Amino acid sequence: MTDIYPDHAAQLTRLTRIEGQVRGIRKMVEERRYCIDIATQIKAVKAALTKVELGVLEKHIHHCVKDAVASGKPAEIDSKIEEIVRLMGRIS
Repeated sequence: MTDIYPDHAAQLTRLTRIEGQVRGIRKMVEERRYCIDIATQIKAVKAALTKVELGVLEKHIHHCVKDAVASGKPAEIDSKIEEIVRLMGRIS
């Protein structure tokens, strides 16, 4: 049931752009371009992925977490909080 999850259409545009950037980096590596230029592009991709990650997390909070709170079920609320805590532990 994918209709219970929020729509991440806005992130698809960013991900398509990121795919192009990664292909560009691959080409730069294949062409043996200057290391700093490659590293600069890698940093740009990482920053773009962070924006996607934050967009998805924001949707999760506004949709999934909000629904859990509205349900009034402590177990659901605790589960959503624990998901975010675990995720934050993995983010570096």
